[in-house]
Amino acid sequence: MGFVTSFFQNDTKGSLSLKVTKCVLLDKSFILVGRTKKTVTRRKYTRSLKGLHSETLRCQSNEKIPGKSISETTFEQFSALSKEGNLVPVFARLFSDHLTPVSAFRCFVSEEETQIPCFLLESVTGGENVGRFSFLGLQPRFLFLAKQQEIRYIEYSNTLERTIVNEKRYSAIDPTLELRKIAQSISAASDRQLPLEGALSGGWVGYFSYDTMRYTCPQKLSFSYAPKDDRNLPDICMGQYREVIAFDNVNKLVYIVVWEDWTEHKSLKDAYENAICNLQRISETISTGTLRTPLSNAVMDMNTRLHGPKTSISNMSKEYFLESIHKIHQHILDGNSFQTVFSQRFRRQTKAHPFSIYRALRVINPSPYMIYMQCPSCILVASSPEILCKVTHRMMINRPLAGTRHRGATEEEDAELERELLADEKDRAEHVMLVDLGRNDVGKVCKYGTVKVPKLMEIERYSHVMHISSTVTGILRDEYASWDALQSALPAGTVSGAPKVRSMQIIDSLEPTMRGPYGGGIGYITFQDNMNMALALRTIVIPFESLQGPNEEGLWTIDIQAGAGIVADSVAELEYQETENKAAALEVAVDVAERLFPSHLKPAFSRKEIVFNK
Repeated sequence: MGFVTSFFQNDTKGSLSLKVTKCVLLDKSFILVGRTKKTVTRRKYTRSLKGLHSETLRCQSNEKIPGKSISETTFEQFSALSKEGNLVPVFARLFSDHLTPVSAFRCFVSEEETQIPCFLLESVTGGENVGRFSFLGLQPRFLFLAKQQEIRYIEYSNTLERTIVNEKRYSAIDPTLELRKIAQSISAASDRQLPLEGALSGGWVGYFSYDTMRYTCPQKLSFSYAPKDDRNLPDICMGQYREVIAFDNVNKLVYIVVWEDWTEHKSLKDAYENAICNLQRISETISTGTLRTPLSNAVMDMNTRLHGPKTSISNMSKEYFLESIHKIHQHILDGNSFQTVFSQRFRRQTKAHPFSIYRALRVINPSPYMIYMQCPSCILVASSPEILCKVTHRMMINRPLAGTRHRGATEEEDAELERELLADEKDRAEHVMLVDLGRNDVGKVCKYGTVKVPKLMEIERYSHVMHISSTVTGILRDEYASWDALQSALPAGTVSGAPKVRSMQIIDSLEPTMRGPYGGGIGYITFQDNMNMALALRTIVIPFESLQGPNEEGLWTIDIQAGAGIVADSVAELEYQETENKAAALEVAVDVAERLFPSHLKPAFSRKEIVFNK
């Protein structure tokens, strides 16, 4: 048939002049996708061009019409799966040896497009081994935002340009119940045909803040008694993603998954063709590998001590921090708490773009949960070592980490530090207490007799540190889902204390500002109700306070929060130093990004942002 760049139709329905960007060949028809002067459009025609005037299709040398669909999901399979649910997946697999997840992200999202909700999830296990899959998610179909009791539910169009087509604002006593109702009202077909082993192929992705515990304990942890909210960030931000790109880091393949709601179309065939069209669009972007913003190459000096001095400012003075530790000691002596995790938040400005900070962090501090997530009111850059909660095929997993030593320079020194850590009575006591908290969290929603501790006090090694780790498991009760498991786990004992609620009350009385995403959970719940949520530690929050991204000087505001577990024999000065050291590790990534990755972004670029009215 040749090549297609432009298309003109003139019939009883009027004229259409189309700059063609894509043509998808189907069994007995083809779809032209392109841009008119006003908008992106999509037109379906039979291969015979029946009903079209001559000269309707002008062929030139630009884009070739593909001879075969890339989808591995046939229409017959799509039709059979439609009997299981409204949302049906189609998928394709491609070679990915020419792209990394980082470069693929820049093929879809430019440096200027920080207002587009999207995510990149990667993993390095044990500080050395790359996780099996990395996930890239494009703009969601629906977005759920909750700020205290106020909810915003946003629907985006199912078109190439995801514009807002509907928005609801309403109130609810417990927004987590509203989100669960929405999620469970969606009927999705099985993803058994997908070779992703139960990992993310589509679903809800985002974060639950530390403060979402206030929804489940409103009498004891009311928002009205919470510390000052100085950033106006949503307490919940979860997007429903129907287009996910999964990089198989073992087999060097990339899987593209598109979920289509066939009830939104006139027929199953139309739904299938729309899904194939979106699949083809994503495939072409990956195959061409054209970056929307160049990625700077740099020779990195791993001697991070060469980077600049600390430039951040805490939300409290050192004197206030030390005084607060003494107050926590008194609470412990009075029997109000066994352990309370007290934190401070450091703020600085940087000329480094948030994605450049992520690039630096993933090299300097690789972790099991490496996250770059663009949310409506902030960007999250994380390198978390710890699961908050995981559910795989109804099995709930909780893995507390507590007790830390730096890695040794040699194998012998590493082994000696391991023995020292496991012999430390204080570290062991804290860890046992957190394991008990984990068992309690799992037991709230799991079947009686299924809660077990298959791994107790094992050493996990990462690039720079080692931790004592344990694993708590249980089988969810029939009436509960992943959403319930998440609520039972929030917040983790490692960021609150024991007992959990009383320790949070003590934190409320002492910390000057709300924690926001820090100490909450970041991750996903799939359409099949599998969940993987990271604990929001080692997490940089970039709030859009001015709604302009970087300020007029081209500087971004970043927040880094770090805490220390305070027990009866804690030394206040050492705990203060611990929080500074934890924050400094993230600040190194910011310093590296500033030195090595110059931003192409113009200061104070315009943006349309989703915020709650203050």
